[in-house]
Amino acid sequence: MILAQREQLALAKSEVTVGRLEIERLKLMLAKARREQFGQSSERGKLLVEQLELAIEDLEETQAEQETKAELAAPGAAKEKRAQNPRPPRRPLPDNLPVERVVEPAPCACGKCGSQRLHKLGEVVSKTLECEPRRWKIIEHVREKFSCRDCEAITEAPAPSHPIPRGFAGPNLLAMVLVNKFLLHQPLNRQSKTYAREGIEIDVSTLADRVGACVVALAPIIEAIRIHVMSAERIHADDTTVPVLAKLKTVTGRIWTYVRDDRPFGGTDPPAALFYYSRNRAGEHPQSHLAGYVGLMQADAFDGYNQLYKAQRKPAPILEAACWSHGRRKFFDLAKSGEAPIASEAVRRIDILFEIERTINAKTPEQRLAARRDQSRPIVADLEIWMRQQRTLLSSGNDTAKAINYLLNRWAAFTRFLDDGRICLSNNAAERALRGVAVGRRNWTFAGSDAGGNRAAAVYTLIETCLCRVRHRAVYAARRTMPSRVVFPRFVADRRLVGSA
Repeated sequence: MILAQREQLALAKSEVTVGRLEIERLKLMLAKARREQFGQSSERGKLLVEQLELAIEDLEETQAEQETKAELAAPGAAKEKRAQNPRPPRRPLPDNLPVERVVEPAPCACGKCGSQRLHKLGEVVSKTLECEPRRWKIIEHVREKFSCRDCEAITEAPAPSHPIPRGFAGPNLLAMVLVNKFLLHQPLNRQSKTYAREGIEIDVSTLADRVGACVVALAPIIEAIRIHVMSAERIHADDTTVPVLAKLKTVTGRIWTYVRDDRPFGGTDPPAALFYYSRNRAGEHPQSHLAGYVGLMQADAFDGYNQLYKAQRKPAPILEAACWSHGRRKFFDLAKSGEAPIASEAVRRIDILFEIERTINAKTPEQRLAARRDQSRPIVADLEIWMRQQRTLLSSGNDTAKAINYLLNRWAAFTRFLDDGRICLSNNAAERALRGVAVGRRNWTFAGSDAGGNRAAAVYTLIETCLCRVRHRAVYAARRTMPSRVVFPRFVADRRLVGSA
Protein backbone atom coordinates (compact mmCIF):
# COMPACT_ATOMS: atom_id res chain seq x y z
CA MET A 1 0.00 0.00 0.00
CA ILE A 2 2.75 2.43 0.99
CA LEU A 3 4.79 1.50 -2.09
CA ALA A 4 1.82 2.17 -4.37
CA GLN A 5 1.24 5.55 -2.72
CA ARG A 6 4.88 6.45 -3.22
CA GLU A 7 4.64 5.55 -6.88
CA GLN A 8 1.51 7.67 -7.25
CA LEU A 9 3.28 10.59 -5.52
CA ALA A 10 6.34 10.28 -7.78
CA LEU A 11 4.10 10.14 -10.83
CA ALA A 12 2.11 13.17 -9.67
CA LYS A 13 5.28 15.20 -9.17
CA SER A 14 6.46 14.21 -12.62
CA GLU A 15 3.09 15.20 -14.13
CA VAL A 16 3.38 18.65 -12.55
CA THR A 17 6.89 19.11 -13.94
CA VAL A 18 5.93 17.82 -17.38
CA GLY A 19 2.83 20.03 -17.38
CA ARG A 20 4.88 23.12 -16.66
CA LEU A 21 7.32 22.22 -19.41
CA GLU A 22 4.40 21.69 -21.80
CA ILE A 23 3.06 25.16 -20.98
CA GLU A 24 6.48 26.70 -21.66
CA ARG A 25 6.77 24.76 -24.91
CA LEU A 26 3.35 25.97 -26.08
CA LYS A 27 4.24 29.55 -25.16
CA LEU A 28 7.39 29.34 -27.24
CA MET A 29 5.49 27.80 -30.16
CA LEU A 30 2.95 30.64 -29.94
CA ALA A 31 5.75 33.20 -29.87
CA LYS A 32 7.34 31.52 -32.87
CA ALA A 33 4.05 31.57 -34.81
CA ARG A 34 3.52 35.25 -33.98
CA ARG A 35 7.06 36.05 -35.03
CA GLU A 36 6.60 34.25 -38.34
CA GLN A 37 3.27 35.97 -39.06
CA PHE A 38 3.77 39.45 -37.68
CA GLY A 39 7.53 39.76 -37.13
CA GLN A 40 9.95 41.56 -39.35
CA SER A 41 11.25 39.68 -42.40
CA SER A 42 14.85 40.71 -41.86
CA GLU A 43 17.75 38.37 -41.07
CA ARG A 44 17.41 39.27 -37.40
CA GLY A 45 13.78 38.11 -37.42
CA LYS A 46 14.77 34.78 -38.99
CA LEU A 47 17.48 34.37 -36.36
CA LEU A 48 14.93 34.86 -33.58
CA VAL A 49 12.69 32.17 -35.13
CA GLU A 50 15.65 29.76 -35.20
CA GLN A 51 16.38 30.56 -31.56
CA LEU A 52 12.76 29.80 -30.65
CA GLU A 53 12.95 26.49 -32.52
CA LEU A 54 16.05 25.47 -30.54
CA ALA A 55 14.39 26.52 -27.29
CA ILE A 56 11.32 24.37 -28.11
CA GLU A 57 13.62 21.46 -28.94
CA ASP A 58 15.39 21.81 -25.61
CA LEU A 59 12.12 21.85 -23.66
CA GLU A 60 10.89 18.74 -25.47
CA GLU A 61 14.10 16.92 -24.53
CA THR A 62 13.69 17.95 -20.88
CA GLN A 63 10.04 16.86 -20.94
CA ALA A 64 11.00 13.43 -22.30
CA GLU A 65 13.75 13.12 -19.70
CA GLN A 66 11.31 13.82 -16.86
CA GLU A 67 8.74 11.36 -18.24
CA THR A 68 11.37 8.62 -18.54
CA LYS A 69 12.57 9.18 -14.98
CA ALA A 70 8.98 8.96 -13.73
CA GLU A 71 8.38 5.74 -15.66
CA LEU A 72 11.51 4.14 -14.20
CA ALA A 73 10.63 5.29 -10.67
CA ALA A 74 6.96 4.21 -10.81
CA PRO A 75 6.41 1.76 -13.71
CA GLY A 76 3.03 0.55 -12.44
CA ALA A 77 1.53 4.00 -12.04
CA ALA A 78 2.97 5.11 -15.39
CA LYS A 79 1.37 2.13 -17.12
CA GLU A 80 -2.02 3.00 -15.65
CA LYS A 81 -1.63 6.61 -16.75
CA ARG A 82 -0.83 5.54 -20.32
CA ALA A 83 -3.93 3.34 -20.36
CA GLN A 84 -6.11 6.24 -19.24
CA ASN A 85 -4.49 8.88 -21.45
CA PRO A 86 -3.00 7.17 -24.51
CA ARG A 87 -0.63 9.16 -26.68
CA PRO A 88 -1.57 10.13 -30.23
CA PRO A 89 -0.92 7.33 -32.73
CA ARG A 90 2.66 7.16 -33.92
CA ARG A 91 3.43 7.89 -37.55
CA PRO A 92 3.60 4.54 -39.40
CA LEU A 93 6.99 3.24 -40.46
CA PRO A 94 7.78 3.47 -44.20
CA ASP A 95 6.59 0.56 -46.35
CA ASN A 96 9.46 0.76 -48.85
CA LEU A 97 12.25 -0.25 -46.43
CA PRO A 98 13.73 -3.74 -46.40
CA VAL A 99 12.60 -5.86 -43.46
CA GLU A 100 14.94 -8.05 -41.45
CA ARG A 101 13.21 -10.76 -39.42
CA VAL A 102 14.76 -11.76 -36.12
CA VAL A 103 12.94 -14.74 -34.67
CA GLU A 104 13.42 -15.00 -30.93
CA PRO A 105 14.08 -18.52 -29.53
CA ALA A 106 10.78 -20.28 -28.87
CA PRO A 107 10.04 -21.51 -25.36
CA CYS A 108 10.74 -25.20 -24.77
CA ALA A 109 8.14 -25.70 -22.07
CA CYS A 110 4.94 -24.16 -20.78
CA GLY A 111 5.67 -21.28 -18.44
CA LYS A 112 2.78 -22.30 -16.19
CA CYS A 113 2.90 -26.10 -15.78
CA GLY A 114 6.23 -26.99 -17.40
CA SER A 115 4.75 -29.27 -20.08
CA GLN A 116 6.67 -29.57 -23.34
CA ARG A 117 3.55 -30.26 -25.46
CA LEU A 118 3.27 -26.83 -27.08
CA HIS A 119 1.23 -25.83 -30.10
CA LYS A 120 1.97 -22.66 -32.10
CA LEU A 121 -0.89 -20.16 -32.18
CA GLY A 122 0.65 -17.24 -33.99
CA GLU A 123 3.23 -14.49 -33.69
CA VAL A 124 3.70 -11.25 -31.79
CA VAL A 125 5.68 -8.82 -33.95
CA SER A 126 7.27 -5.59 -32.68
CA LYS A 127 8.94 -3.34 -35.23
CA THR A 128 12.08 -1.25 -34.64
CA LEU A 129 13.37 1.40 -37.01
CA GLU A 130 17.12 0.94 -37.35
CA CYS A 131 19.81 2.70 -39.35
CA GLU A 132 23.11 1.43 -40.69
CA PRO A 133 25.52 3.87 -42.36
CA ARG A 134 23.55 5.28 -45.29
CA ARG A 135 21.15 2.33 -45.14
CA TRP A 136 17.81 2.34 -43.39
CA LYS A 137 15.95 -0.82 -42.52
CA ILE A 138 13.21 -2.18 -40.29
CA ILE A 139 13.96 -5.02 -37.90
CA GLU A 140 11.06 -7.25 -36.97
CA HIS A 141 11.49 -9.07 -33.67
CA VAL A 142 9.21 -12.09 -33.98
CA ARG A 143 8.12 -13.92 -30.83
CA GLU A 144 6.22 -17.07 -31.61
CA LYS A 145 3.23 -17.88 -29.39
CA PHE A 146 2.47 -21.42 -28.26
CA SER A 147 -0.44 -22.98 -26.43
CA CYS A 148 -0.06 -25.84 -24.00
CA ARG A 149 -1.90 -29.08 -24.97
CA ASP A 150 -2.31 -29.97 -21.29
CA CYS A 151 -3.45 -26.75 -19.61
CA GLU A 152 -4.23 -24.52 -22.64
CA ALA A 153 -1.91 -21.79 -21.27
CA ILE A 154 -0.32 -19.50 -23.87
CA THR A 155 3.47 -19.14 -23.83
CA GLU A 156 5.69 -16.81 -25.82
CA ALA A 157 9.29 -15.63 -25.71
CA PRO A 158 9.99 -12.50 -23.64
CA ALA A 159 10.19 -9.22 -25.49
CA PRO A 160 13.74 -8.12 -26.41
CA SER A 161 15.29 -5.37 -24.35
CA HIS A 162 15.43 -1.83 -25.70
CA PRO A 163 17.61 1.12 -24.74
CA ILE A 164 14.62 3.33 -23.95
CA PRO A 165 11.06 2.42 -22.92
CA ARG A 166 8.52 2.02 -25.73
CA GLY A 167 10.95 3.36 -28.32
CA PHE A 168 10.77 2.41 -31.98
CA ALA A 169 14.34 3.63 -32.70
CA GLY A 170 17.06 1.00 -32.55
CA PRO A 171 20.33 1.48 -30.62
CA ASN A 172 22.36 2.31 -33.73
CA LEU A 173 19.88 4.99 -34.74
CA LEU A 174 19.87 6.46 -31.24
CA ALA A 175 23.66 6.52 -31.20
CA MET A 176 23.70 8.26 -34.59
CA VAL A 177 21.28 10.96 -33.39
CA LEU A 178 23.40 11.65 -30.28
CA VAL A 179 26.66 11.69 -32.24
CA ASN A 180 25.23 14.00 -34.89
CA LYS A 181 23.90 16.41 -32.26
CA PHE A 182 26.81 16.52 -29.80
CA LEU A 183 29.86 15.46 -31.80
CA LEU A 184 29.01 16.70 -35.30
CA HIS A 185 27.02 19.66 -33.90
CA GLN A 186 23.90 19.19 -36.02
CA PRO A 187 20.75 20.43 -34.22
CA LEU A 188 17.77 18.11 -34.34
CA ASN A 189 15.86 20.30 -36.82
CA ARG A 190 18.69 19.87 -39.33
CA GLN A 191 18.83 16.13 -38.66
CA SER A 192 15.09 15.84 -39.25
CA LYS A 193 15.45 17.52 -42.64
CA THR A 194 18.39 15.26 -43.53
CA TYR A 195 16.42 12.12 -42.74
CA ALA A 196 13.43 13.45 -44.71
CA ARG A 197 15.65 13.83 -47.78
CA GLU A 198 16.53 10.16 -47.39
CA GLY A 199 12.84 9.23 -47.31
CA ILE A 200 12.48 8.83 -43.54
CA GLU A 201 10.28 11.43 -41.87
CA ILE A 202 10.98 11.78 -38.15
CA ASP A 203 9.60 14.84 -36.39
CA VAL A 204 11.92 17.06 -34.38
CA SER A 205 9.78 16.47 -31.29
CA THR A 206 10.23 12.71 -31.72
CA LEU A 207 14.01 13.09 -31.95
CA ALA A 208 13.94 15.33 -28.87
CA ASP A 209 12.02 12.65 -26.97
CA ARG A 210 14.66 10.09 -27.87
CA VAL A 211 17.56 12.33 -26.82
CA GLY A 212 16.00 13.04 -23.42
CA ALA A 213 15.29 9.36 -22.81
CA CYS A 214 18.80 8.34 -23.91
CA VAL A 215 20.39 10.63 -21.31
CA VAL A 216 18.43 8.83 -18.59
CA ALA A 217 19.42 5.42 -20.00
CA LEU A 218 23.11 6.43 -20.11
CA ALA A 219 23.17 7.72 -16.53
CA PRO A 220 24.74 4.52 -15.04
CA ILE A 221 27.55 4.59 -17.62
CA ILE A 222 28.22 8.27 -16.98
CA GLU A 223 28.32 7.64 -13.23
CA ALA A 224 30.85 4.84 -13.80
CA ILE A 225 33.01 7.26 -15.82
CA ARG A 226 32.79 9.81 -13.00
CA ILE A 227 33.98 7.25 -10.45
CA HIS A 228 36.83 6.21 -12.77
CA VAL A 229 38.00 9.79 -13.36
CA MET A 230 37.81 10.76 -9.69
CA SER A 231 39.87 7.73 -8.66
CA ALA A 232 42.86 8.92 -10.71
CA GLU A 233 46.15 9.92 -9.14
CA ARG A 234 46.27 12.96 -11.39
CA ILE A 235 43.62 14.82 -13.41
CA HIS A 236 43.52 17.72 -15.86
CA ALA A 237 40.93 20.48 -15.33
CA ASP A 238 39.68 23.28 -17.55
CA ASP A 239 36.47 25.05 -18.60
CA THR A 240 35.03 26.97 -21.53
CA THR A 241 32.11 29.27 -22.16
CA VAL A 242 28.73 28.15 -23.47
CA PRO A 243 25.96 30.68 -24.25
CA VAL A 244 22.65 29.80 -22.56
CA LEU A 245 19.25 31.13 -23.63
CA ALA A 246 17.49 33.26 -20.99
CA LYS A 247 14.25 35.01 -21.97
CA LEU A 248 15.29 35.26 -25.63
CA LYS A 249 18.69 36.57 -24.57
CA THR A 250 21.80 34.63 -23.70
CA VAL A 251 23.93 34.44 -20.58
CA THR A 252 27.40 32.95 -20.41
CA GLY A 253 27.41 29.52 -18.79
CA ARG A 254 30.39 27.20 -18.39
CA ILE A 255 31.25 23.65 -19.41
CA TRP A 256 33.85 22.11 -17.06
CA THR A 257 35.98 19.10 -17.88
CA TYR A 258 38.13 16.81 -15.76
CA VAL A 259 40.32 14.43 -17.75
CA ARG A 260 42.10 11.31 -16.61
CA ASP A 261 44.98 10.13 -18.79
CA ASP A 262 47.70 8.06 -17.11
CA ARG A 263 49.50 7.01 -20.28
CA PRO A 264 52.04 9.87 -20.38
CA PHE A 265 53.64 8.29 -17.27
CA GLY A 266 53.17 4.69 -18.39
CA GLY A 267 49.79 4.03 -16.75
CA THR A 268 47.61 1.22 -18.08
CA ASP A 269 44.19 2.47 -16.97
CA PRO A 270 42.00 3.77 -19.83
CA PRO A 271 41.66 7.54 -20.30
CA ALA A 272 38.33 9.26 -19.69
CA ALA A 273 36.81 12.75 -19.64
CA LEU A 274 34.13 13.99 -17.24
CA PHE A 275 32.01 17.06 -18.02
CA TYR A 276 29.83 19.32 -15.88
CA TYR A 277 27.69 22.36 -16.67
CA SER A 278 27.13 25.46 -14.55
CA ARG A 279 25.33 28.76 -15.05
CA ASN A 280 28.42 30.81 -14.14
CA ARG A 281 32.14 30.46 -13.34
CA ALA A 282 31.93 30.74 -9.56
CA GLY A 283 34.55 28.80 -7.61
CA GLU A 284 31.86 26.85 -5.80
CA HIS A 285 31.33 24.71 -8.90
CA PRO A 286 34.79 23.06 -9.12
CA GLN A 287 34.73 22.74 -5.33
CA SER A 288 31.48 20.78 -5.65
CA HIS A 289 32.72 18.69 -8.57
CA LEU A 290 35.92 17.74 -6.73
CA ALA A 291 34.47 17.52 -3.22
CA GLY A 292 35.89 14.07 -2.56
CA TYR A 293 38.95 14.14 -4.82
CA VAL A 294 42.46 13.95 -3.39
CA GLY A 295 45.47 13.93 -5.69
CA LEU A 296 47.24 16.03 -8.32
CA MET A 297 45.39 18.50 -10.56
CA GLN A 298 46.83 20.25 -13.59
CA ALA A 299 44.99 23.45 -14.40
CA ASP A 300 45.42 27.10 -15.27
CA ALA A 301 45.67 29.86 -12.68
CA PHE A 302 41.92 30.26 -12.11
CA ASP A 303 41.17 31.80 -8.70
CA GLY A 304 38.18 29.49 -8.25
CA TYR A 305 40.57 26.57 -7.75
CA ASN A 306 42.43 28.21 -4.86
CA GLN A 307 40.16 26.77 -2.15
CA LEU A 308 41.05 23.29 -3.37
CA TYR A 309 44.74 23.82 -2.65
CA LYS A 310 44.41 25.08 0.92
CA ALA A 311 45.90 22.95 3.72
CA GLN A 312 42.67 22.96 5.76
CA ARG A 313 40.62 21.42 2.94
CA LYS A 314 38.83 18.17 3.78
CA PRO A 315 39.55 15.34 3.19
CA ALA A 316 42.96 16.70 2.07
CA PRO A 317 44.32 19.49 -0.14
CA ILE A 318 44.73 18.93 -3.87
CA LEU A 319 48.26 19.39 -5.15
CA GLU A 320 48.44 22.06 -7.86
CA ALA A 321 50.50 21.53 -11.00
CA ALA A 322 50.60 24.57 -13.27
CA CYS A 323 50.54 24.47 -17.06
CA TRP A 324 53.71 25.55 -18.85
CA SER A 325 51.76 25.94 -22.09
CA HIS A 326 49.73 28.74 -20.46
CA GLY A 327 52.89 30.43 -19.22
CA ARG A 328 54.65 30.00 -22.56
CA ARG A 329 51.62 31.33 -24.50
CA LYS A 330 51.92 34.75 -22.88
CA PHE A 331 55.52 35.05 -24.10
CA PHE A 332 54.63 33.55 -27.48
CA ASP A 333 51.96 36.19 -28.17
CA LEU A 334 54.50 38.92 -27.43
CA ALA A 335 57.24 37.26 -29.47
CA LYS A 336 55.10 36.99 -32.62
CA SER A 337 55.56 40.68 -33.30
CA GLY A 338 59.34 40.22 -33.47
CA GLU A 339 59.86 43.27 -31.25
CA ALA A 340 60.11 41.49 -27.87
CA PRO A 341 63.56 39.88 -27.59
CA ILE A 342 63.08 38.96 -23.92
CA ALA A 343 59.83 37.12 -24.72
CA SER A 344 61.50 35.34 -27.66
CA GLU A 345 64.32 34.16 -25.41
CA ALA A 346 61.83 32.95 -22.79
CA VAL A 347 60.01 30.92 -25.44
CA ARG A 348 63.30 29.40 -26.62
CA ARG A 349 64.21 28.32 -23.08
CA ILE A 350 60.76 26.88 -22.34
CA ASP A 351 60.76 24.97 -25.63
CA ILE A 352 63.91 23.16 -24.51
CA LEU A 353 61.90 21.79 -21.58
CA PHE A 354 59.18 20.58 -23.95
CA GLU A 355 61.83 18.98 -26.16
CA ILE A 356 63.06 16.96 -23.18
CA GLU A 357 59.49 15.97 -22.32
CA ARG A 358 58.94 14.50 -25.79
CA THR A 359 61.78 12.06 -25.19
CA ILE A 360 60.30 10.69 -21.93
CA ASN A 361 56.59 10.51 -22.78
CA ALA A 362 54.99 7.16 -21.86
CA LYS A 363 57.93 6.16 -19.66
CA THR A 364 57.49 5.23 -16.02
CA PRO A 365 57.35 7.96 -13.35
CA GLU A 366 60.76 6.90 -12.06
CA GLN A 367 62.36 7.19 -15.50
CA ARG A 368 60.71 10.54 -16.14
CA LEU A 369 61.80 11.88 -12.76
CA ALA A 370 65.40 10.79 -13.30
CA ALA A 371 65.54 12.49 -16.71
CA ARG A 372 64.00 15.68 -15.34
CA ARG A 373 66.43 15.89 -12.46
CA ASP A 374 69.36 15.33 -14.80
CA GLN A 375 68.27 17.49 -17.76
CA SER A 376 65.33 19.77 -16.87
CA ARG A 377 66.25 20.95 -13.35
CA PRO A 378 69.38 22.93 -14.43
CA ILE A 379 67.41 24.58 -17.24
CA VAL A 380 64.58 25.55 -14.88
CA ALA A 381 67.05 26.95 -12.33
CA ASP A 382 68.76 29.07 -15.00
CA LEU A 383 65.35 30.21 -16.30
CA GLU A 384 64.32 31.46 -12.84
CA ILE A 385 67.55 33.41 -12.36
CA TRP A 386 67.32 34.88 -15.86
CA MET A 387 63.64 35.93 -15.45
CA ARG A 388 64.32 37.64 -12.11
CA GLN A 389 67.17 39.55 -13.70
CA GLN A 390 65.06 40.62 -16.67
CA ARG A 391 62.18 41.70 -14.47
CA THR A 392 64.38 44.28 -12.74
CA LEU A 393 64.96 45.88 -16.14
CA LEU A 394 61.26 46.27 -16.96
CA SER A 395 58.53 48.52 -15.60
CA SER A 396 55.73 46.89 -13.61
CA GLY A 397 53.18 47.71 -16.31
CA ASN A 398 55.19 46.16 -19.13
CA ASP A 399 53.50 43.19 -20.82
CA THR A 400 56.69 41.11 -20.71
CA ALA A 401 57.01 41.82 -16.99
CA LYS A 402 53.43 40.62 -16.48
CA ALA A 403 54.22 37.40 -18.34
CA ILE A 404 57.28 36.88 -16.13
CA ASN A 405 55.27 37.56 -12.97
CA TYR A 406 52.69 34.97 -14.06
CA LEU A 407 55.37 32.28 -13.80
CA LEU A 408 57.30 33.56 -10.78
CA ASN A 409 54.18 34.13 -8.64
CA ARG A 410 53.27 30.44 -9.12
CA TRP A 411 56.78 29.04 -9.24
CA ALA A 412 56.11 26.21 -6.78
CA ALA A 413 53.25 24.92 -8.93
CA PHE A 414 55.25 25.32 -12.15
CA THR A 415 58.27 23.42 -10.79
CA ARG A 416 56.36 20.59 -9.10
CA PHE A 417 56.96 18.41 -12.17
CA LEU A 418 60.64 18.25 -11.21
CA ASP A 419 59.75 16.22 -8.10
CA ASP A 420 56.93 14.02 -9.47
CA GLY A 421 57.21 11.90 -12.61
CA ARG A 422 53.42 11.64 -12.99
CA ILE A 423 52.96 15.33 -13.76
CA CYS A 424 52.84 16.55 -17.36
CA LEU A 425 54.34 19.81 -18.45
CA SER A 426 51.06 21.14 -19.84
CA ASN A 427 47.28 20.95 -19.42
CA ASN A 428 46.68 20.30 -23.11
CA ALA A 429 44.75 17.09 -22.39
CA ALA A 430 41.88 19.13 -20.90
CA GLU A 431 42.04 21.71 -23.69
CA ARG A 432 41.75 18.98 -26.31
CA ALA A 433 38.68 17.59 -24.53
CA LEU A 434 36.99 21.01 -24.72
CA ARG A 435 37.81 21.56 -28.38
CA GLY A 436 34.57 19.93 -29.55
CA VAL A 437 32.49 22.29 -27.40
CA ALA A 438 34.31 25.32 -28.80
CA VAL A 439 33.82 24.15 -32.39
CA GLY A 440 30.15 23.31 -31.80
CA ARG A 441 29.29 26.80 -30.55
CA ARG A 442 29.46 28.06 -34.13
CA ASN A 443 26.69 25.68 -35.16
CA TRP A 444 24.24 25.42 -32.28
CA THR A 445 24.86 29.02 -31.10
CA PHE A 446 23.64 28.42 -27.53
CA ALA A 447 22.17 25.89 -25.10
CA GLY A 448 18.42 26.18 -24.74
CA SER A 449 18.37 26.04 -20.93
CA ASP A 450 20.27 24.87 -17.86
CA ALA A 451 18.70 21.44 -18.34
CA GLY A 452 20.05 21.41 -21.89
CA GLY A 453 23.51 22.33 -20.60
CA ASN A 454 23.46 19.47 -18.09
CA ARG A 455 22.24 17.10 -20.79
CA ALA A 456 25.03 18.18 -23.14
CA ALA A 457 27.63 17.69 -20.39
CA ALA A 458 26.39 14.14 -19.81
CA VAL A 459 26.62 13.16 -23.48
CA TYR A 460 29.97 14.94 -23.92
CA THR A 461 31.28 12.78 -21.05
CA LEU A 462 30.51 9.62 -22.99
CA ILE A 463 31.61 10.89 -26.41
CA GLU A 464 34.89 12.46 -25.29
CA THR A 465 35.77 9.39 -23.24
CA CYS A 466 35.42 7.32 -26.42
CA LEU A 467 37.53 9.82 -28.37
CA CYS A 468 40.34 10.15 -25.79
CA ARG A 469 42.22 7.07 -26.92
CA VAL A 470 42.00 7.84 -30.64
CA ARG A 471 43.06 11.46 -30.15
CA HIS A 472 45.91 10.50 -27.85
CA ARG A 473 47.36 8.04 -30.38
CA ALA A 474 47.16 10.63 -33.16
CA VAL A 475 49.03 13.26 -31.12
CA TYR A 476 51.77 10.84 -30.11
CA ALA A 477 52.18 9.60 -33.68
CA ALA A 478 52.53 13.21 -34.86
CA ARG A 479 55.18 13.92 -32.25
CA ARG A 480 57.38 11.00 -33.28
CA THR A 481 57.66 12.42 -36.81
CA MET A 482 57.95 16.11 -35.90
CA PRO A 483 61.32 17.91 -36.09
CA SER A 484 62.74 19.87 -33.18
CA ARG A 485 61.10 23.24 -32.55
CA VAL A 486 63.69 24.75 -30.26
CA VAL A 487 64.55 27.38 -32.84
CA PHE A 488 62.02 30.24 -32.83
CA PRO A 489 60.95 30.21 -36.53
CA ARG A 490 60.04 26.50 -36.38
CA PHE A 491 57.70 26.59 -33.42
CA VAL A 492 55.89 29.58 -34.94
CA ALA A 493 55.04 27.37 -37.91
CA ASP A 494 53.50 24.65 -35.78
CA ARG A 495 52.41 25.85 -32.37
CA ARG A 496 49.40 23.54 -31.99
CA LEU A 497 51.38 20.42 -31.00
CA VAL A 498 54.18 22.14 -29.07
CA GLY A 499 54.15 20.93 -25.52
CA SER A 500 51.19 18.60 -25.89
CA ALA A 501 51.06 16.17 -23.01
